[in-house]
Amino acid sequence: MNIILKPVLLWSIVVIIMITASSAQTIRLFNGKDLQGWHIDVPEMDTSKTARNPFIIRNGLLVSLGEPNGHLITDAVYENYRLRVEYRFAGKPGNCGVLVHASTPRSLYQMFPKSIEVQMMHENAGDFWCIVEDIKVPDMEKRRGAREEWGITEGKKRRILNLTDGSEKPLGEWNTMVVECVKDSVRVWLNNDLVNDGYGSTATKGQVALQAEGAEVEFRKVELTAIRQLSAAGR
Repeated sequence: MNIILKPVLLWSIVVIIMITASSAQTIRLFNGKDLQGWHIDVPEMDTSKTARNPFIIRNGLLVSLGEPNGHLITDAVYENYRLRVEYRFAGKPGNCGVLVHASTPRSLYQMFPKSIEVQMMHENAGDFWCIVEDIKVPDMEKRRGAREEWGITEGKKRRILNLTDGSEKPLGEWNTMVVECVKDSVRVWLNNDLVNDGYGSTATKGQVALQAEGAEVEFRKVELTAIRQLSAAGR
């Protein structure tokens, strides 16, 4: 595998890793033991000495406790990959998400990094949320609302509805989300159902992030594989 390493300044030095598509090696972003390769961005932890870290390892699982709100972000930047995330709401259903093409921290509401969010919220998994980046889908006005209200910052219509809300497993069971990012396209499956298919993204590479956004979520697998092209939509 050819790896190009280049330091950039983003709060601290971050390594950009561009995985060549000639290799299909899978990288375990979560190693099952600790948070090596990740860093935490939780605004409340800046000002409160008693604020807890909402991202922990428990019984071999990566757990987002949900509060305080924030993000767990990879140290490395990736492009042209398939991301596989296995997750579940073990207790009460709620909100969470995986962010791709993440870059500048706290770009929205002094909380969310610039990115494209793939929603994991219970009964809404697969929605796109535009966070100071943008993406297109077929039937945009039907799925995003009135064109004149579209936007990528506070107060704008940033949500793009998914293709189906019926793909999640029952509460407590494990879901498998696959997100493929190739050039300016982002294609998403949930439990083998195609749930979103975007193109024309304003970002083509970035960090990967997981959210703490109000609900406890367990992750047993977060892995990434280099790819040259998107899988067929009906795979």
